[in-house]
Amino acid sequence: MNAAAAPAPPPVDYPDSDGQPMADNTVQFDWIARLKWNAEAQFRDRPDVFVAGDHLIYTVEGDITARQAPDVYVAFGRPKGDRGSYRVWEEGGVFPQVIFEVWSPGNRYSVMRRKFDFYEQNGAEEYYIVYPEFPAHLEGWRRAGDKLTAVAEMNGFTSPNLGWSFSLVAGDLVILDPAGRPLRKPDEIAAERDAERERADQEQQRADAQRLRAERLAAKLRELGLDPDAA
Repeated sequence: MNAAAAPAPPPVDYPDSDGQPMADNTVQFDWIARLKWNAEAQFRDRPDVFVAGDHLIYTVEGDITARQAPDVYVAFGRPKGDRGSYRVWEEGGVFPQVIFEVWSPGNRYSVMRRKFDFYEQNGAEEYYIVYPEFPAHLEGWRRAGDKLTAVAEMNGFTSPNLGWSFSLVAGDLVILDPAGRPLRKPDEIAAERDAERERADQEQQRADAQRLRAERLAAKLRELGLDPDAA
């Protein structure tokens, strides 16, 4: 007689939220939004780059405690698309390569240390902490073997994965995209896209007008018994 099969374990519920606020103040939120939307805008034509903000990363299947929710992260080699959370075992084993945290008055060293250890142990290639309050500054680390090693001089440093350059100007932090432009706020990105669409519409209107003139000229030539297509 065969022993009764053991019942299958119940499915694990991976919460989509850690219950923590996304930002403590408008300055912190502004930087989170700026980092996220600029990364999304830069890689909008790359179907294999996923960008998220305040989004939980789970690293061990079945363990809901092995998680962190970076302010912003970029995962190369992963498709775009909505996710309740980022589960590394469902993402081909790919841990996001670039992590940003934006410092707020509510942060504590012990918490930030645990986050650092989590990102280091799970394979982040670049980790940055943005300090947006005056005097603004930035700390950064790059992977060297199995460790994240501090970047000695962040002023002028360029992210290998993003192509973003970091600089300090008169006590203000400036991040430049690969084209050398400062990262824009979401409304500025939207305004640029609106301007691009308007330019495209104007070019289409000019092309339509030229085609209409050409069609009218061809019709007139035919009325005169001339072949507009003749050489």
